[in-house]
Amino acid sequence: MKKFFYFISVLIFCSNVSFAQQEQMQREAQSQAMGMIMGGLGMTWIDGKPYYTFRFMPEVSFLNFGVGLDLNLNIDTKGKVRTENFNETSDYLSLIRYFRYGQKKDNIYVRVGALDYSYLGHGSIIYMYNNSPSFDARKIGLELDLDFEQVGFESVYGSFGEAGVVGLRGYVRPLKFTTLGELPIIGGFEFGATYASDLNKYSGAIQGTYDSQKDDFNLTVDKGPLSIVGFDLGLPILRIPTLDADLYYDYVKILDFGSGQSAGIMLSFNFLSLVKANAKLERRFNNDRYLPSYFNAFYEIERFRAIYLNDTSAYFVSKVAKLDTLKNNNNGIYGELTVDVIGLFKILGSYQKLDKQPKSGIMHFSTDISPKDASFVARAGYDKRDIKNLNDLFTLNERSYLFTEIGYKPYPFLLVSTVVHYTFSPYKRDSKDRVIAYKTQKRIEPRVSFMFPL
Repeated sequence: MKKFFYFISVLIFCSNVSFAQQEQMQREAQSQAMGMIMGGLGMTWIDGKPYYTFRFMPEVSFLNFGVGLDLNLNIDTKGKVRTENFNETSDYLSLIRYFRYGQKKDNIYVRVGALDYSYLGHGSIIYMYNNSPSFDARKIGLELDLDFEQVGFESVYGSFGEAGVVGLRGYVRPLKFTTLGELPIIGGFEFGATYASDLNKYSGAIQGTYDSQKDDFNLTVDKGPLSIVGFDLGLPILRIPTLDADLYYDYVKILDFGSGQSAGIMLSFNFLSLVKANAKLERRFNNDRYLPSYFNAFYEIERFRAIYLNDTSAYFVSKVAKLDTLKNNNNGIYGELTVDVIGLFKILGSYQKLDKQPKSGIMHFSTDISPKDASFVARAGYDKRDIKNLNDLFTLNERSYLFTEIGYKPYPFLLVSTVVHYTFSPYKRDSKDRVIAYKTQKRIEPRVSFMFPL
């Protein structure tokens, strides 16, 4: 119980997070209307080892375009740059944090760079997918959406540097081809179809043996690239000045495995632009050997994890192998709520759990208490998977992401803060330089940041 109250206190006095990438997402949101140059100096303790830190993070926005850079140098006490920041080509490419045109749900939306919380449709296949769960293994991906009113598509490409997650959802609004399409509510009826796959070598790995000579795994049972197909229906049922409501239904099939269905409602509330809230409640009907939202925020960590017992012995666990253990129609529920009160604070919370699986809880919580002209900044966020109970919920371990920042602005352009990350770093790579094992990483960073609007 003490852990519960302690953690709640931290989240109340901190704010907007999710995990490591949430910090950049907030900077990006702040620079939507104008550009901003940010930089910082400080100390960072990574797994107990101190580094001098220099960051340069300019954000430029013009009309619908946005570009963000992120140069992060960690220098040890002997004057050497931490090599994990620049040990592969993608590390240099990832200095371009993102290039963006438009926003998600605009008629034209393009994003190249880090993908923080990507999703397709209602999220039954790809939802809150993150292609870079580690500062030390950042990837360059793509989101491209086009909406032509009558038809359109959404797409996600996880990484240009290696084979990975790819997804495409096409949709049609059939009533738009008729006179009924002019009606304000039912004219928005939508039918969509999705195909997603993971082309990574290990996406279908179920069993294998460890080759200590090559420091690699020979896969003996391999399903090959894991692919998922689905279709969905969406129907607006209410459109009034303060409230929108939509019903939806999804059907999903994981090829060579099981299938599932979900039905839910999405609500959007806006009271004079003072209080904005979005809610989503979904009931999931899962057959054997099926998991909803398979490509999620933890997927890059869960896909394949090598576990080393010693120098000559190792085994692995994989997400696809977990599918075979899911039996007895493990239905579940998902809920999400976002609240924004006149820009003073924002809160986002979501939780999902399977009815008969005691270790299946997944939670995301983030909050941002940093009013525009205030002299303080407080942000925090938390992600946790495979939650067993309340005590487990607030215990930091290899199933957790945590980010907090608390700071003070002595001047509008100057921020003095302390940042804490509980995240991951690559631990082992295979012969093709693919990450096959992550380890938890603790980062503590007192910093001084400079912010200059353009």
